Amino acid sequence: MFKKVLVPLDGSELAAKILPQVEDLAKTYQAQVTLITVGHLASAAGAVEATPEIIREAAAHEKKISARYLEKTAGALKEKGLKVDWIYVEAMPDHAIVTYAAKQRMDLIAMATHGRGEVAWVLGSVAQKVVSHATVPVLLLRVMEFKEPPLKAEWFMGA
Repeated sequence: MFKKVLVPLDGSELAAKILPQVEDLAKTYQAQVTLITVGHLASAAGAVEATPEIIREAAAHEKKISARYLEKTAGALKEKGLKVDWIYVEAMPDHAIVTYAAKQRMDLIAMATHGRGEVAWVLGSVAQKVVSHATVPVLLLRVMEFKEPPLKAEWFMGA
């Protein structure tokens, strides 16, 4: 059923929460797993103005860090007996994921997501755009992060 699974990762713990589910799927279907990280100049440049040279250096640094992360993650999955490869692409994340999945004839895109509040309703998210435009099934794992409320004593400290 699922012989080729694409897993978008951005280096965050949240994105990696999909990996146990992917591991189970890959073992069940003897699937090939491809990890993908998408870098883009907007994130490399940051929110400040930068020269073209600084942008190139930032993009190269992002690629190097991402490749190291992908190699480590792929290695851990290979140790568990999975067939894994990885790719780093520079583009807009949603477009790159959908395009890569179509061109490589992936059977499934599996990714973690979380709600981003009201802003996501206006701007959307990578996961939402992937679901909307993918030509293959998309498995989304919604990750809920619990934040412990502050103690009442903390509310009055320093007041």
